[in-house]
Amino acid sequence: AAERAEGGPAWWPAQVIGHDRPAEGVAILTVRPWRRLPFRPGQAVPVCTERWPGRWRWYSPANAPRPDGTVELHVRAVAAVSRALVHEVRPGDPIWLGPPRDVGLGVDPASRADLLLVAGGTGLAPLRSLVEQVAAAPAGRQVTLVVGARAFVDLYDSVSLDKLQRAHDWLTLVPALSHDPLAGAGERGDALTVALDHYRPGQEVYLCGPPPMLAGSRLRLLAAGVPAEHINLPFCPLTGAEA
Repeated sequence: AAERAEGGPAWWPAQVIGHDRPAEGVAILTVRPWRRLPFRPGQAVPVCTERWPGRWRWYSPANAPRPDGTVELHVRAVAAVSRALVHEVRPGDPIWLGPPRDVGLGVDPASRADLLLVAGGTGLAPLRSLVEQVAAAPAGRQVTLVVGARAFVDLYDSVSLDKLQRAHDWLTLVPALSHDPLAGAGERGDALTVALDHYRPGQEVYLCGPPPMLAGSRLRLLAAGVPAEHINLPFCPLTGAEA
C-alpha cells in the first residue's frame, strides 16, 4: 500500500554498521540503506528487525541527510522492537526502513525565524536533525536547544551535542536536569520549564519527548505567550505504539 500511494518502494533494506550504548536502556544505531532513503529532517520512518518480523516502530533520524546515505537512530528500550534494537541487534545485522512521513516537526527552509528546540529523552533525535539542517544553511538564524534529562549522566548524546555547539556560534545548548542536585540555577527543572526562560518573541518552538512531557505542553506554551502557529509538536505515528 505504501508503494502504491507514494510511488516508491514499500521498504528499504538496510544494514546496521554501528551500535553504541551510551546510557542504560538506550542505543544509537547507525544504519546504511541499500538505496538512499529520501527523508527530510524532522520526519519519521518505521523500522523493523528480523527479531520481530512484521512489527514496526517509528523513529526519527537524528541526522540530516548525509553524503554517504547513513541514518542515525536513537532507540530507548520500551517495547518489543525497541528492546531488540537496543539489546540484541549488532553491527552487520539487517533491518528494514519504511517510507518517511511528516510528523509535524519539519522546518520550512525558506523561513528565517529563530528556533527554540525542546527535547526530552530520545525525542532529541528529530531536533538534532533540525540543528544539522540549519547548519547546512544558517542564514543568520539563532537556535536554542534545551535537552531534558533526570541528571547530567543521562544526557546520552552529549559528545555529539558538544561538537555541534563548538562548531556553530549561532547554537546555544541548554541542559535541563530535573533530578540532579548539582544542576546550576538555570539548568534545574523539567525541559519545558527551563525552555520557557529562554523563549523570545518570534521564535518557532519545537517540542519532542515522551508522552508525559508532551501532555499539556501546548497549553503551557500558549499561556506563556507563544502564538499557536509557532508551536510545533509531533503527532502520530512518532509517539504511537508499535504496529
